[in-house]
Amino acid sequence: MRRTAFNIRSRRLRTRLGAPKAITAMARKLACLYYRLIQHGQQYVDKGTAYYESRYREQQIRALAKKAKKLGFQIVVQQPA
Repeated sequence: MRRTAFNIRSRRLRTRLGAPKAITAMARKLACLYYRLIQHGQQYVDKGTAYYESRYREQQIRALAKKAKKLGFQIVVQQPA
């Protein structure tokens, strides 16, 4: 199976929501993407897994920082060595 951003996203949704809801969510995502591409006459360019993974990591860091702040902690982010 190809490792694209859509495949990774669908696997994450499947583990979190279950198969039926993940399929529905990905179908909607694809339909919106298709509509946008047709509306503006653009070609689809896959941004790749590295882009999706970095974006997902930043999202997780923001969520953890928000949760820690709510609990009274402060997070210090260190870049991996």
